[in-house]
Formats: sequence, structure tokens, C-alpha cells
Amino acid sequence: MPRTTTLECPGCPPLRALTFDELGLIKVIEARGQQGRAEPKVVERWGEPDSSKSVLAASIDDRKSDPLLAVARRNGTIEVLNPLNGGLRFAVTNSSDNGGDDPVAGLHLFAKKNSELASRSCTLLTCTTNGNASIRSFELTKPAADVASSGSSTTWSVGAGGSISCSKVDRSENYFLFGGKRVEMSVWDLDSCAKIWTAKPPPKNRLGIFTPTWFTSATFLCKDDHRKFVAGTNSHEVRLYDISAQRRPVISFDFQETAIKSVAEDLDGYTIYVGNGSGDLASFDIRTGKLLGCFLGKCSGSIRSIARHPDFPVIASCGLDSYLRLWNVKTRQLLSAVYLKQHLSNVLFDSNFADEEAEIVNPPTDRLQRDELSVAERDEGETRRVKKNKSKETNGSKKEAKTKGRNKEEVSIFGGRDDGETPPVKRKKSKENKGSEKEPSEESGCKKLKSKKSSKRLNRADVDSTS
Repeated sequence: MPRTTTLECPGCPPLRALTFDELGLIKVIEARGQQGRAEPKVVERWGEPDSSKSVLAASIDDRKSDPLLAVARRNGTIEVLNPLNGGLRFAVTNSSDNGGDDPVAGLHLFAKKNSELASRSCTLLTCTTNGNASIRSFELTKPAADVASSGSSTTWSVGAGGSISCSKVDRSENYFLFGGKRVEMSVWDLDSCAKIWTAKPPPKNRLGIFTPTWFTSATFLCKDDHRKFVAGTNSHEVRLYDISAQRRPVISFDFQETAIKSVAEDLDGYTIYVGNGSGDLASFDIRTGKLLGCFLGKCSGSIRSIARHPDFPVIASCGLDSYLRLWNVKTRQLLSAVYLKQHLSNVLFDSNFADEEAEIVNPPTDRLQRDELSVAERDEGETRRVKKNKSKETNGSKKEAKTKGRNKEEVSIFGGRDDGETPPVKRKKSKENKGSEKEPSEESGCKKLKSKKSSKRLNRADVDSTS
């Protein structure tokens, strides 16, 4: 049984997420209710359990009108669904599939090209583990059984004797990135289907040991700049590449001791989220390679997918522990966790989801910031109250000490204490003691005078006798 979390989850903002697992099931998780206190629940399940239909890759075009969801399965079929109700639009077989020995490693559903065609067709980019890439367009006006390839269809080979394990398309949808086992990271131009850059492996370390190439995940760093991207390796290393600067990594650092399994970028363009095979999730500032912090509450299985919400400061992670976890990117605390029974392979957000029950007054980010500020102000008010009470106590103790000191001075000056001590009497006694000390001194003086007189008399007697 997977380890359950013992943290008290405060809830999350209203959102909608789609999860995909190894049995081919697609589950819809929605959080409805008051802002910041919604509890996510499974509201729908699409498909029947079948290990041959395991979901390998997924991509969503969550536009407001006629959204689409593309899913690549292990048996070589690619399905295009309606992400609102799970209805099948059409399904095709991957043309580069060779009896299941060449499964799909990367899938992307173009959004701009589909909008330009006025939602009459959709364009898909697929890449297999053997390096066979293709771009195809499909008609949406025809019935699902009669869907045929229409328009331009381009197929080319991007592999170099290795196995592709990760791929990514930038926000402008003009450049394509991929890498894998014994395959260096490469950037391709989708308009001309030509390679424009290839990474160079890092040199040997000081012991002369060469680390073999094995990339497990990759993502572009900024939506407006395709020149910078981040890649994770099987040797628990995170690398930043800049194709305009050099072929080798600009920054490279290690994270824990297990393979990097998922990498996701933030909206600010320099923060990344990294998940590894032991369930560790952390955020980094890729400009310096500095660890910003680890997310509280470790997962009990390998993290296979990380998604950043486009509006709320929330990320979702899923993996082999069968949990979908939602995190706050600012505090790095767990907002909620949902157990989904199967090993999860991917998670996506539906950015156009709107909760009708919740009152929408301000933008989502403003609401969260306002809630965080109110909590901070409340904490500051409590600390101020505590400080005021402490200052009052200290001032009171100081006043009591001052009054006690004054009373002591008055008692010492004007005499009379309750406990019977009378300093003036002590002074009189001291005078009497001084008098008593003087009396023996006078007696000793008289004795000295008598001895002198007696000595003079003796001297006179001696003089008379001699005469």
C-alpha cells in the first residue's frame, strides 16, 4: 500500500486537472468551492482498464471553443478526445509503429495551426523512441471512422542510433527539442524540418571517467526564447543549455542521488521544478543553480510528471505512488492529495475551467495574493499584541522596582521599618563604642604621666644623696 500523507491539507483554489495512468484510464479531478478551501475530487473516469492501452504521452489544446485532447497509447493508437466530456473525436494508428517495438515517446497537439484552420482540422507532432518524427493534419468534419490524413504530412528521422526518451515543443510552436539514451539534445526547426543545433557531451571528470549520455526529461525555459532549455539526466544532473552561447552546458548541478524524471518551467522564465526517482520535488533558480527549497511532504514513489497552472501559483505532480498532489509554489506546502489507485504517467491542467459556485470577483492570482497578505497581516497583529503585553509587563515590573527603591530610601532617612531594624540606633551604638574605645586610651595616657613623675622624683633623690 502507498504511504498516505499525514499533513493537514488546507485546500486549493478551484481548478480542473486530467491524469493518465498505466492502465489507460483518464481521470478528471475538479476542485470546487470557496476560494482557497476547495477539495479536489475525482468526478469522471474515461475508459476501461487495459495495460495494452497505457498512456505514454498526452497533449491538450484547452481553447475556449472546441478544445481538444490528444493521447498516445502503448498499442500504437493516437486518440483525439473532447476534454470536456471524454468523447472520442477520432483515432488513428501511428504510421511509424512497428509491431509495438517503436512506441511513441513524444506527442504535441498544435494550438496555433488549429486556430488558423478555424477548428476544422488538427495537427499532431509525434516522435517515437527510434527517432521517427512526423507532422500530420486530420479533418474534424468527417465521422470518426472515416478520418483520413489531409493536407501536408511530413515524416523524417531524428534518431542517431539511440533511444528517444524526452521531447518538447516551444510556445511559439516553431522549434522542437528531443534527447534520450545515447542521444544528445538537439533542436530542430519545424518549418524546414532541419536540425539547427546539437549539444556536445561534457568532458571527462578529474578521475578521467566519462558519463554516458542519457537524458530523461527536458523543457524550454522561457516561452519567448527557444535558445535556452533545461534537461535532466539519468545521473541525477540538471543542465542548462544556451544554443546561442555554446554547445556544452552553461550551468550543471546535481540533485539528490537518483535519476531526474521530470522537469517543468515556471512562468517567470528562470524558476524550474525538478522531480526525481525517489520522490523528491524541489525548485531551483536556474540562473545561478541555487536551490530555492524542497517541497514539504516527500512523495513515496517516482515523480513522472509536473505541471504548472497558468493562472494560480500551483503545481501538480504525479507518479508511481498513485497520488496526484497539488502544491503552493510560494510556500512549497502541500495543498491537497488525491489517491487514484493506479500508477500515474502524466498530468495536465485545464486552464479554462471556471467554477460556477465560486464567486469570481478578482483574478485568481490576485485572490491568492490577497489571502496570503491577510494571513500575514493576521500573524503580524498577533505578534504585535504579544509584544505589547510583554512591554506592559516589563514596564510594570520596572515601576514596582522603582517604588520599592524609593520606599527603602525613605525608610533609611526617616527611620522606622516594620521588621524592627533601626539604623539610627545603630549609629548611636557606634558612637558609644567609640567612646568606650577612647576611655582606655585616656587611662593609658594617665599611666604614662605617672611613670614620668616617678622617674623625675627618683632622679632628684639621687642628686640629693650625692650632694
